[in-house]
Amino acid sequence: MGPEFGGYVDVRASLRVVGSVLKYIALAPLFPAVVALYYGESPVPFLAMVVVAAGLGVGLERLHPRTEIGHRETFLVVSLTWLVVPLVGTIPYLVAGQGTVAHPVNALFESMSGFTTTGATVLGEISFERHSRSVLMWRQFTQWFGGMGLLVLMIAVLPELSVGGAQLMNEESPGLSIEKLTPRIRESAAVLWKIYLAFTLAAAALYYGLHLAGVAPNMDLYNAVAHALTTLPTGGFSPEARSAEAFSPAVQWAIILFMIVAGTNFALYWYALRGSPERFLRNREFRAYLGAMGVVGVLLAGLLFAGVGLGAVPGNVGTIPGHVERALRHGLFQSVAIVTTTGYASMDFNAWDQSTQAILLFAMFLGGSAGSAAGSIKIVRWYVVQQTVSRELFTTVHPEAVRPVRLSDTPVDEDTIRSVVVFVVTFLGLFVVSTVLIFLDGHRTGLDLTALEATSVAIATLGNVGPGFGLVGPMNSFLPFSDAAKLYMVGLMWIGRLEVLSVLVIFTPSFWTR
Repeated sequence: MGPEFGGYVDVRASLRVVGSVLKYIALAPLFPAVVALYYGESPVPFLAMVVVAAGLGVGLERLHPRTEIGHRETFLVVSLTWLVVPLVGTIPYLVAGQGTVAHPVNALFESMSGFTTTGATVLGEISFERHSRSVLMWRQFTQWFGGMGLLVLMIAVLPELSVGGAQLMNEESPGLSIEKLTPRIRESAAVLWKIYLAFTLAAAALYYGLHLAGVAPNMDLYNAVAHALTTLPTGGFSPEARSAEAFSPAVQWAIILFMIVAGTNFALYWYALRGSPERFLRNREFRAYLGAMGVVGVLLAGLLFAGVGLGAVPGNVGTIPGHVERALRHGLFQSVAIVTTTGYASMDFNAWDQSTQAILLFAMFLGGSAGSAAGSIKIVRWYVVQQTVSRELFTTVHPEAVRPVRLSDTPVDEDTIRSVVVFVVTFLGLFVVSTVLIFLDGHRTGLDLTALEATSVAIATLGNVGPGFGLVGPMNSFLPFSDAAKLYMVGLMWIGRLEVLSVLVIFTPSFWTR
């Protein structure tokens, strides 16, 4: 770990690290540039980002001679990286000048939603037709880059970031803490990205394989790659206006599989590859994760099968009651998509009634596993909270008893319990405040939001879930909101991706003083 710099924050050293990240992120737009050339489109929007990102990165690197950072600088580096990269990521949208994302605020909203893997969008159903294939592929690619973590990737490829790398990964990665899979943190980062890449390639191969097999006519190579890039990061962006509804049941079942994979702690895959697959069954968080999705999915499927959870909206909704496969597929699909915060939709759940929407709203607060790309509160935190409440009730009756909170037979230390409780309370407090602010802004601008819509907007952005209900349903967009509201939501997505406290701490006076 680097020096503490006398107890204050060394801003220039922090900016130098951000510059190093930005310099290498400048390579990312080359992929959609190649796509543009293949389809006969202009690569200029992406080359413009290459020039700006590389130039800004080199400039920031020259602010300080060292990359060693201390404890406080870590928070600043993580927060600034996840703010600066989406800002630079707006360049392709702005230069291309296509559709709704040609507006600066909309471009920032779409870019932040992409890199944070939120999946909320300002593109309406008609807007998709106004964007080139390469711009839509850039939109997909931003989610893939953000899924496993920008700094985790940089630690894997930049030796100078190995110093302090463990804390950088912990502050960036969703969950309680990231596991050190190998003796060196740089190797651990590389392992995680290799597993992430392997599953992405597997998803693309399966999706396209279904097309070649004749059971997925719309899943051509472009769509296969595009959806693999947003399934594994649990992002949910799609170049199709109707999301996963545009594809066959075979594709939807395949997406369910890879969403479950993406919401699982990636460390478990490493242990399985090392000869310990039994860790999946022993891991209480993994069992709770599968159980939560199963219970929500079966409950939704039962309501859909009985026709209880469907509203009177025309369309293919009426084909579900009494049909086991369709009810089970749509129930499980939406359960997995919401719990893992992927945000895909196999159908417009705005057509569902309030009972089924209430179940989905509850699922938005669950989140996937720690150490995965999923957002929201996370299953492991809810497990720790439940165990802590159970312990307090027990010790109230038996004050002399010592009963530690355990996670997979390992005692959880009191500092971790405290941090979990603080996180959950802060998250829920910010959610409540945001719901009120979004509701008031909606009425100020004439949107006339319902309480359910405002609630779903707050959790969809803060929890990096993506779609909500009503105005922001899975086939709608966040475009009608005011610029002020959209900028506030950008802040929520930023804070939510970095697990709230990592960002909020830099706004406290004690962070900047000795």
